[in-house]
Formats: sequence, structure tokens, C-alpha cells
Amino acid sequence: MLDVRALDKRAVCDIGFPVASSTARHHYERVAVSTSAASASGAAGRYASAIFDLGRETNTLEALETDFAALNTMISSSEDLQRLVGSPAYSRDSQLKAMSALMSKAGSSDMTARFVKLMISKGRLGVLPGAIQGFTDMLADHRSETVAEITSATPLTDAQRDKLAANLKSSFGKDVKINASVDPSLLGGLIVKVGSKMIDSSLKAKLAGLQLAMKAS
Repeated sequence: MLDVRALDKRAVCDIGFPVASSTARHHYERVAVSTSAASASGAAGRYASAIFDLGRETNTLEALETDFAALNTMISSSEDLQRLVGSPAYSRDSQLKAMSALMSKAGSSDMTARFVKLMISKGRLGVLPGAIQGFTDMLADHRSETVAEITSATPLTDAQRDKLAANLKSSFGKDVKINASVDPSLLGGLIVKVGSKMIDSSLKAKLAGLQLAMKAS
């Protein structure tokens, strides 16, 4: 089992094993529904810190990185999965069944699977994307890397990722970690964000610019 004692102390109050009683289980479901966006954001950071520290102690950071990248890609490219993860309307049993199948398909490690299931048991699956992002940022800092948030209309191929990483490394003078997500509404092109800098070369942005130009003429 995932050892809660090995997790960061800041997250111990928020990460634990599911309780057995149905009364407590229903209580957690009510709490999950009423959780505010602000507290969810804080929870994402605590989960990220906890799993990062555990991964560092057990020398499994690279395995976690691979698992989280795969999960992030699958979730960001599926509206159904985004609803499953983000909506409190789904029961924990439904989330557990769907996420277990997803992680099995992705070949996730046992630690990743137990971590995600633990989040589900606490009604915190909605902060998984934020926790993954937090973990990615911590890992990049640990490696002295720069993180580039890349949003594309369709999933990037390995060749495209490698070319982007090489181009960004040339621009920033250091290794750049690509954190890719998918947004079909972009229609084409990319949105690249590195720190406070953002380049929007998406077809959606170009069309919006063209519409503004036509209105101004």
C-alpha cells in the first residue's frame, strides 16, 4: 500500500486511506460537492508536493513523470474524461472504475494507480490535473529545466515534441520540458507558454485577428 507516513506532512491531513463505514463515505461525498475552487487549488499543491517527495525518496520520479504525462494527455484530449474528473456529480465508484480502466490502458505504475485511487477515495479527483501540473513544475525545478506549456488542436507526435524542445532550448539556452495538452477549439497551430511569455499561433487566434481587422476596415 501507499505509505501515508512517507508523504509530505502538509498533505497528510488531505491524503489518507478510504474509511470503511458508509456513513463516513457519504459525508466525504457531501464535502467534495461543497469544496471551493480556492481550497481545491491548495489541495492540488499539497498532493503534488506529497507525491513528488515520495517519488524522490523511492527513486520513482521518472516513472511517475511518464505515468502523469500519459494521464494528462488522455484527460486533456477527452471531454468525457474532463467531466468525469472535474464534476462532483459522478460517484466515487464511477470515477474509480473509469480511472482504473484508464490507468490499466496507460500501463501506469502501482504507485501512480494507488495515488490516484487515494485521491478518489477522498473526493479529490478534481484536483488531479493541478496536482500533475504541480508535480511537473517541481520536477523541472529539481532538474533545473524550463517548462513549456504547449496547447495544440491535435496531440503532438514524438517528432514534433522533439523539434519544439530543440527550438525552445535554442531560444532559452537550457533544457525545456514539454507539457502538452489538447484543445480542439484551436482548429490548428499552437499556443506556447513559457513562464510569463506566451505565443499564440493558433488558427483560432488568427481568425479572431482577421475578424477584428475586417470590422475595423
